[in-house]
Amino acid sequence: MDYSAANTSLWGFILQLALIAGAILLANLLRQKVPFIRRSLMPIAVLGGFLLLILKYTGLIHVDNTLMEMLVYHGIALGFIAMSLRVPEEKGSLSGSFTGLKSGAIIVSTYLVQGVVGLLVTIGLACTVMPGLFRAAGLLLPMGYGQGPGQANNIGSSYEALGFAGGRSFGLAVAAAGYIVACVVGVVILNILSRKGKLGDRTAAREDTQPDAGFFQSKDEIPVSDSIDKLSIQIALVMVVYLATYLCAWGLTSGIAALSPGLAGTVNTLIWGFNFIIGSALAMLLRVLLQKGKNSGLIRRQYQNNYLLNRISGFFFDIMIVAGIASINLEDIRGLWVPFLLLAILGGVVTWIHLTIVCRKVYPNYYYEGLISMFGMLTGTISSGVLLLREIDPALQTPAANNLITGSSFGIILGAPVLILVGMAPKSNLMCWIVAAIAAVYLALLYLLIFKLRKKKDA
Repeated sequence: MDYSAANTSLWGFILQLALIAGAILLANLLRQKVPFIRRSLMPIAVLGGFLLLILKYTGLIHVDNTLMEMLVYHGIALGFIAMSLRVPEEKGSLSGSFTGLKSGAIIVSTYLVQGVVGLLVTIGLACTVMPGLFRAAGLLLPMGYGQGPGQANNIGSSYEALGFAGGRSFGLAVAAAGYIVACVVGVVILNILSRKGKLGDRTAAREDTQPDAGFFQSKDEIPVSDSIDKLSIQIALVMVVYLATYLCAWGLTSGIAALSPGLAGTVNTLIWGFNFIIGSALAMLLRVLLQKGKNSGLIRRQYQNNYLLNRISGFFFDIMIVAGIASINLEDIRGLWVPFLLLAILGGVVTWIHLTIVCRKVYPNYYYEGLISMFGMLTGTISSGVLLLREIDPALQTPAANNLITGSSFGIILGAPVLILVGMAPKSNLMCWIVAAIAAVYLALLYLLIFKLRKKKDA
């Protein structure tokens, strides 16, 4: 084998990881030494991502966008698998599933709000100053903001095949704008809330907390250093679950493709796109099996260490955030500046207003954690939701992070009609109006679920 620099397949991956590591270290230095940045609450991963983005566009470094997108994709799943393997301190209850259902309703209702606003913008432009604009383009707002670059790319490509010139690039640009809104506007909101005293001492307590020994290790755990290091065990558990995730997704998509090739074209993309949900479910299943084995005496020790699993998830989230921002392509906007800017700005505004209303109802005991995490996810991705949440809940002690997972699971079921509407809208100008009306009706039904549905014991 050629071990020299000429072997780009050998060194390329390592060099790109080194760029991410260097950006994180430089961002950490800037946050420590520059008072303005330190007071801004700008997360180090976000700052590092924008440093790489700037260096990429100045031509000083080469950023492999394909590799960065791969890191984002795998980082989401690996981070949430690590989180889902953690041993809960208290036994769960039906209230978790109930909140998960309402979290799913929040997610899908946000899609609908974004979709209705997006359609009104593009239909309005098409009827006035931009008569040639593809009217259904507004539905790329919930695809880019709500579901992320994967769905924005897929739906944008399908719209491009139906006559929307530059549809794929437009969808990716909307997704990129959403990520910037999540990271930049989200940080600004955190600062405003902090200065108004809304966050209490959440941010101040981050560096002052002195954990005891129980914070690092629970009773009956495997030794810190044995014939194999405890950290190696945690990583092995995460990777084994991710292997099972791949096999499960591969089995599902292969079966669906064999039974119904037409259905596979839509569903299989969703299955691979939501691999983090499958991974989280398998991780929780493994956690239950390990606990049952320990209770029965088959397993003598607890293999998971919550502290190390938190560190592993934090590592993957940091890498993912830097890579996600660095992979943004500003060229995707092309010649669609007016609809793009309107969708980007209005999308952020209506998403925030909508979430301030519904999150106060669903998350009364951790309102700001629930609000900030949902805003980050529903303008960017789950990773940006966790990013913002970690600024006010660094140990992820509130249920807000888990709500992103359980809510996304319920959101797949509740959101199925949204994908149907997205496919219907481009068929005609009239159909765009019909889709907007149907979306408004479905939104009203979800509001009933959010505001009226109660647990039996509370009814």
